[in-house]
Amino acid sequence: MRGFRARKVAAPQVSADVGAWLPRRSSQAGDWPVADLVAAKGDTTVSVVIPARDEEATVGDIVRTIRRDLVERHQLVDEVMVVDSRSQDATAQVAAEAGATVVAQDSVLSALPGLQGKGEALWKGLAASTGDIVVFVDGDLYDFTSDYVTGLLGPLLTDDSIAYVKGFYHRPLVGAVSTDADGGGRVTELVARPLLNLYWHELAGFVQPLAGEYAGRREVLERVPFVANYGVEVGHLIDILESYGLDALAQVDLGKRTHRHQNTQALGRMSGQIMLTVFDRLERYGRLVSAEPPATMLAQFRRGESGHGVDRELVVTDLACEQRPPLATLRAADGSGLREIA
Repeated sequence: MRGFRARKVAAPQVSADVGAWLPRRSSQAGDWPVADLVAAKGDTTVSVVIPARDEEATVGDIVRTIRRDLVERHQLVDEVMVVDSRSQDATAQVAAEAGATVVAQDSVLSALPGLQGKGEALWKGLAASTGDIVVFVDGDLYDFTSDYVTGLLGPLLTDDSIAYVKGFYHRPLVGAVSTDADGGGRVTELVARPLLNLYWHELAGFVQPLAGEYAGRREVLERVPFVANYGVEVGHLIDILESYGLDALAQVDLGKRTHRHQNTQALGRMSGQIMLTVFDRLERYGRLVSAEPPATMLAQFRRGESGHGVDRELVVTDLACEQRPPLATLRAADGSGLREIA
């Protein structure tokens, strides 16, 4: 068309604050040599807390690696604790034989009614451990190295302004006939990342917002609530962002993470829990007001007979967003310290 001139459209960009945060607060595990961290540690104490439910096949190797590399060879970690989350296998025995302090989830703060879920195990581990810095590591990792722990500790031991460090990695999805090198993290890409970009764009720079490997200062972790289920990680990011600001958060590339994959229906339940956590935070921080709260019941179908007019079994799960309060509020209310009511 005569006289037509194409208009150059700028490529989409992340916000300026995220663009500035990414290079400043992102690093790699190899950037933090263990000898340097031991020198920087000083009087700071470090606990590694591993929540584990039916992880007898993997938890022992994780514990032995941490103890060999970071307790005995280098005096970086002061406490290795496994929280046995109602396992039906030999998880507790395997972890204890490998050298961990093992606590049963329901034995910690036993005066409180027990809740179900990963976040509950993490909260109980925080209550039972003693370190000034607490590192959380999942118990189902197949390719664990001590770099996971040193990478997460690096920013915290060398920069007092950092409160919380999140891990990220390549997550292969291993199938029956092939492996997708970055096919893991499906709930992150389909649920968590879109919601965070919509409502908390400051968190758009996190590669793995749902990662199970992260570390924080005790005084920070004890001042945020813990969602009892799989919403715990996204709840942490939002709450710490709101209380401490983006620059108090950092992330570290831990390389590769291989673990057991859950089936699609389990991922659906996880997704629902994460969505309910985000909706709860939207209301809590006045970002979105709804006429009525979201329903918490998730209906799913699987092969079988249901009697409901379809050739499928109907399965209904309550995804209610139960939460533990900040541990600091319990200590203040109890007056005698959390150890006294454990």
